[in-house]
Amino acid sequence: MPRYEFRCRACGDTFEVNRPMARAGEPASCPQGHSDTVKLLSTVAVTGRGAGATGAAPAPGGGCCGGGCGC
Repeated sequence: MPRYEFRCRACGDTFEVNRPMARAGEPASCPQGHSDTVKLLSTVAVTGRGAGATGAAPAPGGGCCGGGCGC
């Protein structure tokens, strides 16, 4: 289930709420009971090994695309 981050405008507390994506736009009250909150823009970080990951160092070449275009 996705986790959404909110900040309370009344007390400045930052908190997270787990809810389905269908309810992503709903308001959330802060743990202190204040209702004046704003949903924060969060980034997602995915770490770990996916299928096919070998743990080997990347191939040399450089550039933004591995060196195939000479950039």
